[in-house]
Amino acid sequence: MRNVALITGACSGIGLATVDSLLASGATVIACDIMPPSNSLSTLWQANGIHFFQLDVENEAAIRATLTQIADEFASIDTLVNCAGISGWGGVSDIDMAQWQKVLSVNLTGSMLMCKYALPVMLAQGHGNIINVASIFGLEACDNNVAYNVSKGGIIQLTRSIAADYASCGIRCNSVAPGLIETAMTKDIALAPQLHEKFISWHLQGRAGRADEVASVIDFLASSAASFVNGQTIAVDGGFSAGRKFSAHPN
Repeated sequence: MRNVALITGACSGIGLATVDSLLASGATVIACDIMPPSNSLSTLWQANGIHFFQLDVENEAAIRATLTQIADEFASIDTLVNCAGISGWGGVSDIDMAQWQKVLSVNLTGSMLMCKYALPVMLAQGHGNIINVASIFGLEACDNNVAYNVSKGGIIQLTRSIAADYASCGIRCNSVAPGLIETAMTKDIALAPQLHEKFISWHLQGRAGRADEVASVIDFLASSAASFVNGQTIAVDGGFSAGRKFSAHPN
């Protein structure tokens, strides 16, 4: 069956890896990002039949217009992958309110708005598949990270809510919860050796993940192999959520 797949945050990190993965699986890929791809990436995408739409997920009017255009041009939106996201540091007592609003606006409200305007298309065609990119910090809290934690926890509840509302209409909605993934968004962590080592130590496999490792799980959720998976959050975290390895028990 034809799969028209729309991916936000598509120009880097997990979004870019998802573009590659879904393309390899035979999907018609529509890449969306707030910034246009580099010249080399644009050339590669054009050669591979990938369609690009510049889109700011904070702009509801732009989302409505873009998804209407995509639905008209491609006759369907079968899969939506919400990868667009930003980080933001700070605790409850000291976070800058503008940063709080920005992180929630992009990560949580942006994902909700994409779903809001993709769902009528999916309902009209009688099927659809939404995959949201949450985080391990949507399942567990990290200190000095309140806006990001809350935004990603909200994405997990958004996922469950969509499944509760629309599973009976042929819609599936799941999310992935990555651990530390080496991407441009996490480069600040990689540049701080002590912080990076601390993050790595929380992963039982003893390393950070790769974007393609998350994309492969998204690819599974987008496929018919996951036809009975709905409302779930799959951790892709190298064992982070399974527990901790204490130095007193090295084996």
